[in-house]
Amino acid sequence: MRETDSIGTLKGIGPKTKEIFLKAGIETVEDLLRYYPKRYEKMENPTAITMIREGDTAAICASLAGPLSIRRGRNFHITVGSLMDETGKIQVIWHHMPYMASTLKRDRSYIFRGKITKKGQTFLIVQPAVFDIERYNELQKELQPVYPLVQGLTENMVKKAVKQALDLLDGSLEFLPGDIQNKYHLAESGYALEQIHFPKEEYDLHLARRRLVFEEFLLFILSVRQLKQKKEKMKTVYQLQKSENVKKFSENLGYDLTRAQKKVWQEIETDLQKDTAMARLVQGDVGSGKTVIAVMALLMAAENGYQGALMVPTEVLARQHYELICSLLQKNGYSHQAVLLTGSMRAREKREIYRQIESGEAAIIIGTHALIQENVSYKHLALAVTDEQHRFGVKQREELMEKGKCPHTLVMSATPIPRTLAVILYGDLDISVIDELPAERLPIKNCVVDTTYRQKAYRFIQKEIEKRHQAYIICPMVEESENVEAENVIDYTEQLREELPEDVSIAYLHGKMKAKEKNEIMEKFVMGKIQILVSTTVVEVGVNVPNATVMMIENAERFGLAQLHQLRGRVGRGKDQSYCIMIRASEGKTVKERLEILNKSNDGFYIAGQDLKLRGPGDLFGIKQSGIMEFKIGDVFQDAKILQEANEAADQIAADDPDFLLKDHQKLKNKIKEYFLKGSSQLNL
Repeated sequence: MRETDSIGTLKGIGPKTKEIFLKAGIETVEDLLRYYPKRYEKMENPTAITMIREGDTAAICASLAGPLSIRRGRNFHITVGSLMDETGKIQVIWHHMPYMASTLKRDRSYIFRGKITKKGQTFLIVQPAVFDIERYNELQKELQPVYPLVQGLTENMVKKAVKQALDLLDGSLEFLPGDIQNKYHLAESGYALEQIHFPKEEYDLHLARRRLVFEEFLLFILSVRQLKQKKEKMKTVYQLQKSENVKKFSENLGYDLTRAQKKVWQEIETDLQKDTAMARLVQGDVGSGKTVIAVMALLMAAENGYQGALMVPTEVLARQHYELICSLLQKNGYSHQAVLLTGSMRAREKREIYRQIESGEAAIIIGTHALIQENVSYKHLALAVTDEQHRFGVKQREELMEKGKCPHTLVMSATPIPRTLAVILYGDLDISVIDELPAERLPIKNCVVDTTYRQKAYRFIQKEIEKRHQAYIICPMVEESENVEAENVIDYTEQLREELPEDVSIAYLHGKMKAKEKNEIMEKFVMGKIQILVSTTVVEVGVNVPNATVMMIENAERFGLAQLHQLRGRVGRGKDQSYCIMIRASEGKTVKERLEILNKSNDGFYIAGQDLKLRGPGDLFGIKQSGIMEFKIGDVFQDAKILQEANEAADQIAADDPDFLLKDHQKLKNKIKEYFLKGSSQLNL
């Protein structure tokens, strides 16, 4: 068996099971082997019921205190009951698992393992896994991989398939040159893949993860460098001229550009006048004014008689940008036509917009991934802009570029990353930084509190809603159940509805919802029809809701500082004072120190730097936290040292064998090709 073979070649994976694996993005044996566990668990010693604490994941050796009952609704089954041990009782709840009522025997003790929550004065164990005592004792001796699951896919299915693939693979999986392996003390590829899935000990897991993170970073860096080499050779036919109208536009905004905005605009304006294609990243904190700089660049292209396109990750954000650009053009008396193109538009609407783009009638085109579809043909695309660019793959950026004859490219990110890392990660781009906020912006007021503050927080949110403001509440996805992301926010929403008056409009949002449904919810929130939005981190991407004044983040310790800062940036976009309430479930000293950095500063670049210092070598058993660069296994903050080593290795390869002609480099060369064709389109950078 080879890595490129279909997942269907494995025993026990027929057409139906293959479809389930495909939902998780597992098409080949290699996809399977690189479907890494999201974390590992150490099974705790069972805890007496009287010793449990809210927020903990605990194991309880107990029996049923009475028969389980099932509550049924239109789309749900809730199984409830009580457990008891020698010290006391605790309530238990399962969602969508009515069979528990007939499976569990009242005269037997089991190990129940799950999250401890509290409703009023009553402790609950929610959605616990159930084990025979003997089996649990065995599991305590091993590290347990926990995989990201989709509907229909179970931990057991993944484990069985991975074991089989590792047993059947032919030949060496190694593709790194021997000198690189030796210099950086890297484990062999086959060993790393086996131990990342089934680690014998923590040390084996450490070696495996280090090797896999290194190779992931190296492949990315080498791919990006090839991209840069390609771009450096590119001449563009779109050598733009300065425009007085762009200058007038910046003077008529109703406010002065900041010093940083002016500096960055000068850099972009200079690039656009060259005969080589611009490839520039603008990094700027949330609210620093990147969008207006992008509009000026689009306007400069239009003033030169060409087209500019702005690609954003969501339809709601595309519509917001479209409306803003139209209002700015109208306010300044420009006749350039702006159009909006999204996937949900009707076929007739799309055809008309395709015509306007192809004819050149549309000078400024705003949209989602729809901008890079085959049937979109640009007359003369001179400028390609991607906003919130960490949500797009390298390949998607390229596809937009390929719509024109070597257009200028501008990518924008509200993700503050220390320059030392940014230079490596954005190796194909020149970097500009907007490092100050407009003077008129009110700083967000922060507070970090424990779970006992939750009721006060609800009352505070209620008062803000009475002032006709809105609020976000962010829930992390922490359990491993395939439906837990949805259940987490749905359950929280239901609890919140009980806490707040009936007339408060509350809705939820999570990643497993259909795109249309997510768009509808966000549109309603933007329009003020929803007052509180309970969500996972899908709200991170830059939708502007000026009326939202409160961001409350549950289990704040589970997020990286940079991600918390991104989330916080969803508020503070209007004229009213905004607030961020970070609720921590942990009392640890390190947790308090980390969150205190956010409490004291609203400067994203300072926070990113502190995040980098605090991460250290990474927590093998924690949650992947950066929320910024969605590598499969690497984390640019906690693995910063490995990232820098991979960059050194790339430098060495470039010096010794830039064209990959050496025999020892052939497998690596092929791997880069595979990575760029497949991996880079999936990697959100």
